[in-house]
Amino acid sequence: MEHDIRPWGEYWVLEDEESHKVKRIQVNPGGRLSLQYHHHRAEVWTIISGIGTITINDDIRDYNEGNVALIPQGAHHRIENRTLQPVVFIEVQYGTYFGEDDIVRIEDDYDRK
Repeated sequence: MEHDIRPWGEYWVLEDEESHKVKRIQVNPGGRLSLQYHHHRAEVWTIISGIGTITINDDIRDYNEGNVALIPQGAHHRIENRTLQPVVFIEVQYGTYFGEDDIVRIEDDYDRK
């Protein structure tokens, strides 16, 4: 199983198929992913524990356990953890390409391009 540690937390790839990719993602307290978009995929995020503050274009709101965020291809999005507990969510990617090089970062706390 692919696993990667990032400045904001970590993720595990649960499934990597031609038609989709599934990840389990943990965002540590105070962490947030870059504000980003994708050319080749859309995503569905389901919160499984904690409270994540999710941005989708101009909409910013808290998502609790069991809440689902639909992120269309090309939408600017991010998740951040403003709490003292980890946020864990399942990400399902669908589209034509799922490589990490399809992340276009608009804003990043960790100076990644």
